[in-house]
Amino acid sequence: MTETKTKLRKAPAAVVLTKGAEARIAHLMSQAPGDAIGVKLSTPRRGCSGLAYSVDYVSDEVAMDEKIETPGGTFYIDGASVLYLIGSTMDWREDDFTAGFVFENPNAKGACGCGESFMV
Repeated sequence: MTETKTKLRKAPAAVVLTKGAEARIAHLMSQAPGDAIGVKLSTPRRGCSGLAYSVDYVSDEVAMDEKIETPGGTFYIDGASVLYLIGSTMDWREDDFTAGFVFENPNAKGACGCGESFMV
């Protein structure tokens, strides 16, 4: 009898972080409260289109969350939000008037006029 070994390939992250997003995570972690272990992305229900992007400090690791190690700190994706975010790119952009994370989400079927919320 021959035993076969299956080589498992690591699954790609649900969200791709740009260098700008990674740098902003590093900046946030440099100013994080003492109990913070990372930064977490979630998609709470709010806004006129139904879902919004929310980035907050996290102090406890949750088994169902996706965990991404970045050069500046650990980035988590809420387990309940992963399906809404698969294939997305997260960037940090600043200009003279605004600064914030920007998401390119192929799952979004629409967004509100102000860009604060989206629907899938």
